[in-house]
Amino acid sequence: MNMTWRLLVQRAPARGAWNMAVDEAIARGVADGTSPPTLRFYAWAPPCVSLGRNQPLAALDVDRCRALGYEIVRRPTGGRAILHTDEFTYSVVAPPDLPVMQGLVLDSYLRLSRGLVAGLARLGIRAEPAPGSARTGPNASAACFEVPSAYELMANGKKLLGSAQNRRARVVLQHGSLPLYGDLTRLVECLALADEAERAKLRLALNGHAATVEQLLGRRVSFEQVAAAMQDGFAEALGLRLEPAELTPVELTLAEQLLRQQYEDPAWTARV
Repeated sequence: MNMTWRLLVQRAPARGAWNMAVDEAIARGVADGTSPPTLRFYAWAPPCVSLGRNQPLAALDVDRCRALGYEIVRRPTGGRAILHTDEFTYSVVAPPDLPVMQGLVLDSYLRLSRGLVAGLARLGIRAEPAPGSARTGPNASAACFEVPSAYELMANGKKLLGSAQNRRARVVLQHGSLPLYGDLTRLVECLALADEAERAKLRLALNGHAATVEQLLGRRVSFEQVAAAMQDGFAEALGLRLEPAELTPVELTLAEQLLRQQYEDPAWTARV
């Protein structure tokens, strides 16, 4: 029997702090039993650099980010910096005892990757998870898309979709970024690097190791096309019945509180 989950497709791009506050509000609702397991699709505007939960703010050149018009937010999940623009973002929020989410972080990563792979296949992209042995080394840069971690998605030998997870006693939150088009090396301008030679070296590495949907397909696809493909891919690969819905009034109220008290708070952004 299929599991019934809520589907939230939020087509209007939103600020990074709001997007993170909504993910956190849903996670708290799932943890206390007032929100259902949820698959959410969303986008970002203006462009925003998100830091991993434990990544130091010093990894970024804050003045450069501001000059470029990029906002900065800290994610509730781990990982390294991502520039969110021209992308499709998904989040999965569900109790850890559901079959899809059981086990350790990498167990659920691998299961969820099947839904992502099936969705990408509907767009015409043949993707596969990076090996379970893939790990980010201590000398990796602050940029998320430089190298894949275990079970993140690769296509044509390049990283395509990166994900991060936060696992708690009563809820698992995983979200990930699929770049649709544009220059992936724009993130390099946001990082605190030693000199321009290091910046140029990282640009070259990102160009060689990561790809966008447009680069793989030779054409652009819309947010709506990706959302439809991912909805079908998750439903088929993970045995989900997805019911379109909206955020509840309780979730909206909590998200507004989290926006003010956490995700817009400079102390949270600079917490490490």
